[in-house]
Amino acid sequence: MMDLLFRYGTDPQFLVMMLTFLAVTGTVVTFVLPVFERDKLKSRMKSAATEREKIRNRERAALAKKEQSGRGSLRNQDQSFMRDLVDKFNLKKVLADESTAGNLRMAGFRGQGPLAVYLFARFVLPAILFLVALFYLFVLLKLDHPPMMKVSAAIVVAIIGFYLPNLYISNLIKKRQLSIQRAWPDSLDLMLICVESGMSVEVAFRKVSEEIAVQSIPLAEELTLATAELSYLQERRQAYENLATRTGLDSVRAVSTAMIQAERYGTPVSTALRVLADENREMRMTLAEKKAAALPPKLTVPMIIFFLPVLFAVIMGPAILKVMKL
Repeated sequence: MMDLLFRYGTDPQFLVMMLTFLAVTGTVVTFVLPVFERDKLKSRMKSAATEREKIRNRERAALAKKEQSGRGSLRNQDQSFMRDLVDKFNLKKVLADESTAGNLRMAGFRGQGPLAVYLFARFVLPAILFLVALFYLFVLLKLDHPPMMKVSAAIVVAIIGFYLPNLYISNLIKKRQLSIQRAWPDSLDLMLICVESGMSVEVAFRKVSEEIAVQSIPLAEELTLATAELSYLQERRQAYENLATRTGLDSVRAVSTAMIQAERYGTPVSTALRVLADENREMRMTLAEKKAAALPPKLTVPMIIFFLPVLFAVIMGPAILKVMKL
């Protein structure tokens, strides 16, 4: 068996045939796979419609509850055990600050329910991970290290568990901001077209939210909420400020400030939107060029590890085989 492998492994014709087969297979797969790739447009549109329907149903349920209870508040009265535990130990003062609710809104979680789940996770996860780490280190792993070292390792795991919800929220915020930032220049172009055609700002926001859902569902959701706030809030500037706060992006904040100033001083909205759309488009192109410029240094290590050995094998392989035959 070893002689057979050595014979085929040192046969130049067999090696050329295998490399040719791999090259042809890679070429065929590269050109054939895009033909059979499914179109995700319908599924993404369905997701956007489902998200808007959830928002609409939630608002209707809150209004129905307000009419039944006779209260003037639309807050969701969550009576789950998580909310009870948070209120019992007063975790809002201990584990939450002014930026906690804002970070949850930027991650797409609104209301008191997600805040209670977040505080409950920060309170319970360290204890659970500490017990799991102790069980793993003392029972399953059975190391010969001192007990204090094992307890210290379990404490480190508990500290990591305390910060895991923060990491999860931070990742969600980055993903949403990236999706919104990529689609924001296109949404400004669509908004400019709607405003110049004679639509009001509310109608333009609603129309753009329907069209931009194909590209960015988070942005469509934020524009839908902004449309609702423009219709119901007493001060329109508060709706624009809320949009900037929920996204946490400087580009969105600049547009919100321009919209507020346009309505306050009576300047044309289309002029401000045209200038900001050009700036955001140039900013997106600058970010793309920056990533492209940073690509060669990032490819240095993969090329050294993966490409150069193969290149040396292809170049020096025939010479080595000839020397071995001599």
